[in-house]
Amino acid sequence: MIINFSGQYFQCHHISELEYLTTTSIFCAVFLVSDPLGLKYIHSANVLHRDLKPSNLLVNSNCDLKICDFGLARVNSEIDFMTEYVVMRWYRPPELLLNSSDYTAAIDVWSVGCIFMALMVRKPLFPGKDHVNQLRLLMELIGTPSEAELGCLNDKAKTYIRQLPPFPRKPFTEKFPDVNPIAMALVEKMLTFDPRRRITVEDALTHPYLASLHDINDEPTCMIPFSFESEQHVLTEEQIRELIYREALAFSPKYRLM
Repeated sequence: MIINFSGQYFQCHHISELEYLTTTSIFCAVFLVSDPLGLKYIHSANVLHRDLKPSNLLVNSNCDLKICDFGLARVNSEIDFMTEYVVMRWYRPPELLLNSSDYTAAIDVWSVGCIFMALMVRKPLFPGKDHVNQLRLLMELIGTPSEAELGCLNDKAKTYIRQLPPFPRKPFTEKFPDVNPIAMALVEKMLTFDPRRRITVEDALTHPYLASLHDINDEPTCMIPFSFESEQHVLTEEQIRELIYREALAFSPKYRLM
């Protein structure tokens, strides 16, 4: 599934090798407005992407961007159980690293912040080797959360955080002095430990860093919430085979069985 927000069809390429990207300030600004713009539409449909990473973003030479691969996407529900095993580790927010199953659209915002920083500094921001190392890298930059920020976690996660050595928070402008400080101010809001305080895509689009690219009249939203009800039915192996066969016939009807 590919979401097209520009109304144009074009040849796209995966952003799979960060070192080959031309990461100028202008390109990064265009990316940072395009991705939240796409997320604004997705979230307005009450859907969480849950797997944002460079390889799931398609971009052409004109910097038109599409979000793809909705294989892990789910409806944002306060009732349904949500699995914590989503999002590639490097782009995973702290609430998922700490096994929270009660998460919101804020998980996608965190991923955008990580991807944007990877573009700016030409390397992954948190290249953790495992869950423990990932959390340590994260806290070395944004610092140990306060007791108030721990309120979003379950008791087991709170206990784990409290037993870790304290990490002082480092200002992003100090850690990345060569990056636009206004951009850093926005990224800091995206990479906030507490998802309840993390900036939303709507607010991100109105941030001063994106002011020259922000156009409220050109930001479509979904009028009808998306439903995954069609995927809730348990199918037999034979039914799945039949569905695959019918889908194949739609492209190659000459292979229809007599």
